Amino acid sequence: MSWDLHRLFLRHARDITAALRRRGLSEETAADITQDTFVKVLVSPPGRSVTVHNPAAYLFRVARNLGIDHQRRERVLRRVEMSAEDFAAIIDPTPSPESAVYDRQKLALTRAALAELPERTRVAFEMHRLDEMTIAEVAAELGLSTSRVWSLIRDAYDHIDARLTGL
Repeated sequence: MSWDLHRLFLRHARDITAALRRRGLSEETAADITQDTFVKVLVSPPGRSVTVHNPAAYLFRVARNLGIDHQRRERVLRRVEMSAEDFAAIIDPTPSPESAVYDRQKLALTRAALAELPERTRVAFEMHRLDEMTIAEVAAELGLSTSRVWSLIRDAYDHIDARLTGL
């Protein structure tokens, strides 16, 4: 079975959304479920043993079933109204342990990559990036042209990026 989902979407998406709206779903939820319908059919189309001669009917049935699933989930969920201040109070700004480990690994790789750079490239990069000097200031400090300093800094970025790729 091979359907032209793009054409089916253009032809039936609006009607599917309207049908979901008639079933009591909000406009946003109906639009989301319509999208989910086409994604579901795209990811797992009906099997070859199933003969579907009416793709529109199949799409409407999938959308209806997704809408029913959504309404069942909504009935089970308990909603709590919170003010913005209460919501902000429950947010934990500390990074997760995984993020902390990942960031430490990136920092160690960055330090190692900086140590691998030639002295002048490393110094130019550190002056520009860590000391927040402009390229012109770094060039004046090192006695180099701005284009040469830019080239050194770009080489340092490329080297660090190459070391961090794959982490």
